[in-house]
Amino acid sequence: MADNVLFLLGWLGELIFASWLLSDGAEHLAERWGGRFVGRTLLSIATTLPEIGIVVAAAKDGSYDTAIGSALGSNLFMMTLGLSIMSIIATTRLSKAPQKFIDVKEFKLDKILLVITAVIGAIMFIDGYDVMDGIIFTGLFGAYLYFAFREMKKEKLSKPLEVELHNELTKKSKKHFIRSMILFVAGTAGIFIGAEPFVHSLEGVSLDMGVSVVVLAVIISPLAGEMPEKISMIFLARKGMGGASIAVANVLGSKILNNTLLLSVAVFAAMSYKGFTAKIPNTSLLENQMILVTVITIVALIPMFRNKLDLKSGILLLVLYAIGIGFQFVLPSF
Repeated sequence: MADNVLFLLGWLGELIFASWLLSDGAEHLAERWGGRFVGRTLLSIATTLPEIGIVVAAAKDGSYDTAIGSALGSNLFMMTLGLSIMSIIATTRLSKAPQKFIDVKEFKLDKILLVITAVIGAIMFIDGYDVMDGIIFTGLFGAYLYFAFREMKKEKLSKPLEVELHNELTKKSKKHFIRSMILFVAGTAGIFIGAEPFVHSLEGVSLDMGVSVVVLAVIISPLAGEMPEKISMIFLARKGMGGASIAVANVLGSKILNNTLLLSVAVFAAMSYKGFTAKIPNTSLLENQMILVTVITIVALIPMFRNKLDLKSGILLLVLYAIGIGFQFVLPSF
């Protein structure tokens, strides 16, 4: 057991470091192409890559519990603890420019799509995920990118001078751009190197401890994929209003990606290794996890539909995370 735990911690550390490189590179690339759009797309895709690596590695071995559990754990982790920490920092003296609340009314599209994709994903899982579900998830992801791109174009038209100044500044930083691309590529490579041994170690610890691999995936996998994103969020939240806005875009965007792109990757990865008719089956434990995370996601969005995140919201989200983790020790008995 001790060997499996050491291997798990070692590969967890490798994934965290690789994810940090990826996140740092993507964050600096965001400076070149603009905040909200890049937060929704490039940063979201970049910070979802660790989960994609874990899902592909798990699907390769038919470990669908680990694959789906990792996706669900990521949503639970960031929609509660992630947003909680960001809200608390941005609205207290922990920030360099504290604000009474974070205004999130500009993220109406993201909030609506996150609810829609979470509910659709849960309903479609009733009979498991197959190739048709993978196509639907891909279509939902494409629709999100289209709407995000359309909003970016509108934003550029409404702020032409600001965009022009931004483009002039970014043209002068080629070395910075090259460094960011190197970090991005190195982080991506590190993630896909470490994902498979991480999954094997997770399964080994699960057997040794007699704990469901789904529960471990929900609790432990987000540490590998989301910790660098959380660190990045802390720095962004401390910068004040603009930084907090990018952080919110990143969280919402990456969770929509989890509900669309990540699930489609799980389906197509299963097909590539097990054949066209491969299907990710529903189990009672995974179904309960899916219901739990969907409900928590919707509850976590309630303060955002009021168009603000404040200190009170941060504390409530922290409590919600504790409830979600508490359920991990109850659900296996159902």
